[in-house]
Amino acid sequence: MKIINTIEEINEIINHLKKQNKIIGFVPTMGALHKGHASLLNEAKKLSDIVVASVFVNPTQFGPNEDYNKYPRSLENDIVVAEENNVDYMFVPSTLEIYPTNTLTTIHINKLTNIFEGKLRPGHFEGVGLILIKLFNIIKPNYAFFGQKDYQQTLVVKQIVKDLNVDTKIIVCPTIRLTSGLAISSRNTYLSEDELQQAGILFKAMESAKDIIEKGERNRSNINAAMRNVLLTNKNIKIDYASIVMAEDLTEPNIFQPGDITVLLLAVYLGNTRLIDNSLITFY
Repeated sequence: MKIINTIEEINEIINHLKKQNKIIGFVPTMGALHKGHASLLNEAKKLSDIVVASVFVNPTQFGPNEDYNKYPRSLENDIVVAEENNVDYMFVPSTLEIYPTNTLTTIHINKLTNIFEGKLRPGHFEGVGLILIKLFNIIKPNYAFFGQKDYQQTLVVKQIVKDLNVDTKIIVCPTIRLTSGLAISSRNTYLSEDELQQAGILFKAMESAKDIIEKGERNRSNINAAMRNVLLTNKNIKIDYASIVMAEDLTEPNIFQPGDITVLLLAVYLGNTRLIDNSLITFY
């Protein structure tokens, strides 16, 4: 594996690979690599000749009161994980390399970014969109791989690629979980041992919703209430949202119909740590 720090050098490599008609798979990350990232890298290897991973903690997707400065950074471990999972090139640029001092361009995405994560984290998806367009232009991947855990983000990325005619296919891979059901995330490192055990309640809340749906419940308010009731059994939980929505566009019909493909969306604070999760459900 080769580690690249500059856009100029990675451009030279990518241009050479493209001339050889190599299929390039790309996994953009903010580092602190874990089993979830490893699953993306393995999927990239299956579909690609060359796997490129980036490690860049993107400042433009963090709000002023969010955790940019304390976000886990572990480049030495990231290199080990990348090498173990057959990454060919790791792109590790500096902030100044990605955002020169004269950067003036922004990206705004309508509709999908005004709800849920977008509503609670103003500017977040604009920052995500900007860094991904920059990385897609730099790496020029045939495929880019994302985890389902960030479900709303995957919809936003697909919309950007569609709207801006980016010649990259977006592949969404299943969420990887601990035995408790907790989705593996870099931010799990913020949790104490006790909180790590408590965090399995997110999975239990989604299972409670699935249970009443299987028994015939179709009313959105009742399904949401089932999740909230489970979450609120833990006094350390503060709910940002616990909602069932249409998987395609995150809209919220009052009653779901047979054939509807939906997603349970959760965002909570457990102590000082914010956790998100989701689960897809089809109504029959």
